[in-house]
Amino acid sequence: MNNNQDTYKKRNILSRFFSIFIYFGKSIYNKFKKFINRFKDGSIGTKLSHIFMGAGNIYHKQYIKGVIFFIIEAGFLALMILSPQVNSTPLGFKSIANFFTLGTEPGSIFLPTDNSMLMLLFGVICFGIIGMFIAVYGSSIKSSYKADLDVKAGKEATSFKEDIQALLDDRFHVAMLTPAIIGIITFTVLPTIFMIFIAFTNFDSLHPAGQVLFDWVGFDNFFAIFNGTGEISVRFGPVLGWTLVWAFFATSTNYIGGIFLALLINKKGIKLKKIWRTIFVLTIALPQFISLLAMRSILAEYGPINSMLINLHLIDDPIKFLATADSAWTARITIIFINIWIGVPYTMLMTSGILMNVPKDLYEAAQIDGATNRQAFRYITVPFILFVTAPFLITSFIGNITSFNVIYLLTGGGPTVPGYIAGETDLLVTWLYKLTIDQSEYNIGSVIAIMTFIITATATLLSYRRSKSYKEEDAFQ
Repeated sequence: MNNNQDTYKKRNILSRFFSIFIYFGKSIYNKFKKFINRFKDGSIGTKLSHIFMGAGNIYHKQYIKGVIFFIIEAGFLALMILSPQVNSTPLGFKSIANFFTLGTEPGSIFLPTDNSMLMLLFGVICFGIIGMFIAVYGSSIKSSYKADLDVKAGKEATSFKEDIQALLDDRFHVAMLTPAIIGIITFTVLPTIFMIFIAFTNFDSLHPAGQVLFDWVGFDNFFAIFNGTGEISVRFGPVLGWTLVWAFFATSTNYIGGIFLALLINKKGIKLKKIWRTIFVLTIALPQFISLLAMRSILAEYGPINSMLINLHLIDDPIKFLATADSAWTARITIIFINIWIGVPYTMLMTSGILMNVPKDLYEAAQIDGATNRQAFRYITVPFILFVTAPFLITSFIGNITSFNVIYLLTGGGPTVPGYIAGETDLLVTWLYKLTIDQSEYNIGSVIAIMTFIITATATLLSYRRSKSYKEEDAFQ
């Protein structure tokens, strides 16, 4: 039975893979077919638009739009052909060749070394500019072809004023989303792609940018995780394991603690509910880094807690709670408890709002059916809370995987592991910070960033798609 289930699952995965492959193939084919048909069926202006952007718009007397498209094309060609230089590194088409070589001049007394990092960066920027230009190029042809269809239908081609009015009315979403998309591509997508490419180079402390050339090394940095003997091979498994353990306990303790606290405050018979809520909300108003630094000082080796315990003759020597702890788990458990104090108020505040909005008729119907308070809590309150907070729970788990402040400000990753950069409480993200900022091991840091992204993205997609919030989003409406 199990073998049959495994075979079915494998076939199902393969069928999905081929379905996706066929879908993308058909999509590319249909777009190419539309492109050819527009060229065949279009007017002379549309045909010319394939070479001179805006020609079709000018042909249809859409002069302003045509001039804008022509200026964009002229600016693109000027940038690509003239190849202006920044720090002796060219942009334009030359940057594409430099992207693949990452520099050929090692430098000498009379000649500076090629800056491999800038060549990689400008190559990514150039590909991004080309991609955005292709999108505008397609828009130019579509605009001209639309004017053709309007003329064939006995209408006049829309004027520039009418296009602006449409952007502010029927196509307002396009006007608002386009700047956001351009910003995302410029400041998020392209830097992310640049970071990913660094993982396939030997850009490290031995190959500083502008002083020594670095080169493409393929998947060597990734293979080093599994068969190497250096920092990333030895410490990746333990750091990943602690990262997942930390994310689980940091999420679950705050989630359960916040729900429990909210239920306690909202329980009938509890007086001064608003004051209790206000007290816990005030803890959120205090900047997190101040709370963390305060706790680090309180739990320091010669801090107030240790001084009090020594004065009460409960201990003889101070307890090392954080970075200098004798045991890694002493520091780890301390961090988890401090995180509870910091994170519980957020869940409490959210759950309080949920509890005040649970439909009262559900409880009334349960009472009519003879349900006890415990049964109503189990079958109404808990499912409702879980249903509403499932996305929050998922994002909290992912956020804790990349939680930088708590670890870095409390322990700095310590206790240290002799001979290695990653300490006993380092998460993937704090280890990444140390490797890049402190040690200039950019290629290894990029590998860790990619692995972190794969873990977080996979966990987010799988957990959210399996949650009732996704499958039954209309269940409580």
